Amino acid sequence: MPKGGKKGGHKGRMRTYTSPEEIDAQMKAEKERKKTEDEEGAAVNDDDQTEDKLAGSGSEDSDDGGSQKRKGVEGLIEIENPNRAAQKSKKVTEIELEGPKQLSRREREEIEKQKAKERYMKMHLAGKTDQAKADLARLAIIRKQREEAARKKEEERKAKEAVQAAAAAAKGLHTLSLK
Repeated sequence: MPKGGKKGGHKGRMRTYTSPEEIDAQMKAEKERKKTEDEEGAAVNDDDQTEDKLAGSGSEDSDDGGSQKRKGVEGLIEIENPNRAAQKSKKVTEIELEGPKQLSRREREEIEKQKAKERYMKMHLAGKTDQAKADLARLAIIRKQREEAARKKEEERKAKEAVQAAAAAAKGLHTLSLK
């Protein structure tokens, strides 16, 4: 037998639905409440602006954090959390550019690695590293082999031309003697 008996579960027994008229009434009440809040907020802002103009203070460092509209239950509950830092926007004049920036260990190691690589490449191009010396020696050996191969090929070509010239001379003498 299934859980809950023959009649089924308990979840659908006492369902009540909101009628469309109740929904409309709730929406109208919500709209009216928002309108009154907006009007009160605008009146408070106008009063604050006129007071600022009358006071004529040259300071632009007014604290806008207290007059911000809070969302949800945030406006109902006052929070005193020392770990929660208030987000304050900094002005361009307040940003410290002259102080040296502290680099993290990874950033510092990355910069050192790049500098070491640049030093190695400069020494390599100058031929001062072991690898560069080995490369230059290998290139010298290859260059000598190519020169010897070119010299040998040239000698073979000259010998072949000499053989062809001798054959042509012998053929020419042979043809001359027949005439």
